[in-house]
Amino acid sequence: MSLADLSLDRWRSYDLPAAHATARAVADAVGGRVIAVEAVDHLGARLHRVRLDRGGQEFALVPGGRLVLGFDLEAWQPTPEQAADYAESEAEGFGLGPDLRAHLAQVLSPRRTVTLPTVLMAVQDEELTEPPADMPAVLAARGLRLPSADEWEHACGAGAGTLFRWGDECPLDRIPYGDADGPHRQPNAFGLRIAYDTYRTELSSDVTAVHGGDGGESVCGGYGRLLAWLPLATANRNPYTAELFHGPEGEGLFQDLSVRPVLAL
Repeated sequence: MSLADLSLDRWRSYDLPAAHATARAVADAVGGRVIAVEAVDHLGARLHRVRLDRGGQEFALVPGGRLVLGFDLEAWQPTPEQAADYAESEAEGFGLGPDLRAHLAQVLSPRRTVTLPTVLMAVQDEELTEPPADMPAVLAARGLRLPSADEWEHACGAGAGTLFRWGDECPLDRIPYGDADGPHRQPNAFGLRIAYDTYRTELSSDVTAVHGGDGGESVCGGYGRLLAWLPLATANRNPYTAELFHGPEGEGLFQDLSVRPVLAL
């Protein structure tokens, strides 16, 4: 089995010595060095986080395989508080549908099964230095590439089918901006600092999607508390924000975007 074929299910079965051995093999394959291998609790079981350094940049191991992505709207029920908060936003003209479920159907990716390779992904996103159309070449010169939209979503959720990477609920007594202790500030299950700031807007290779934030639009616009958190939802692809940044009006806004480089195995 090649390293790129390592599945998340198989990775979950590894004990600590096997995880260390895999981490060393990955580091050797890319000319890097292992920084940490640590066990965390995730989805009721043990999951090992692997971080390594390559050329001064920190990467995390993201096992792939056959995976279920997207958000299952049919199986989900909003809490009364979530529904009420959205109703307030919709009454002010900020919603995309008559209720929260209709709104989410507009911005979240649907439930689906995909097969992804195991990759290394940058722990921290980095700001763009060139327009989005030029980034594939810029990254390729460093031996890196853009993540696909599916890769980004999987890296964020790490197998969780919840609305957010930490669960289905978010604090409704505050907005994420300026909240230093919220669940979005913690590293995710793979050790990535991801979906942590709605002012960050990450690119993928899919020009119809951006991820992990909306450039602060929902916060600045006063859309409401739940709508301020939703750009951090794992499956939120912000299609309307993507249209802005990838369209003619977004040509001078690329400094507001970021990218999370992928190192293939």
